[in-house]
Amino acid sequence: MRKIIQIRSPQFLRLAALFLVIVLGLVLRRFGYAVDLPFIVVKYGGSALWGAMVYLLVALFVTSSRPAVISVTALFIAISVELFRLHHTPWLDAFRLTTAGALLLGRVFSLWNMLAYAIGIAAACAFDPARRAATHPRG
Repeated sequence: MRKIIQIRSPQFLRLAALFLVIVLGLVLRRFGYAVDLPFIVVKYGGSALWGAMVYLLVALFVTSSRPAVISVTALFIAISVELFRLHHTPWLDAFRLTTAGALLLGRVFSLWNMLAYAIGIAAACAFDPARRAATHPRG
C-alpha cells in the first residue's frame, strides 16, 4: 500500500510527465516530418514541449512553490536561453551544431519560440499533478 501512495505522489507524477514530454519532443523532432506533419507543428510543437520540460524541471526542484512562481521562473529560464542564442562564439556555435547543442540551446533566435515556450509552460502548469492535487485533495 505504501508504494502505491509513493507512486501517486505529485513529484513522481511530475518526473513521469517530464520523461514523457522529453520522449514526445524527441519523437516529434525525429519523425515529425517523416509522417508529414506540418512545419509549424514540428517546429513550434517541439518548442512548446521544451517549455513544458523547463516547467517540470523547475517544479521538481522547487516543490513548495506556487504554480505561478514555477511558471514565471520557467518562462524566465526559457526566454533567457532563447536570448542566449544571440550570443556567438566559435566554441558555442560549434556546440550548437551538435545534436545535444541544438536540443538544449537551439540554433537560431526566434520570437515565435518564446510564444511556444509560454504555451508549453501554461499547458504544463494546467496539467501539473501537484497543482491538481492541491486544488482537488483526496479525502
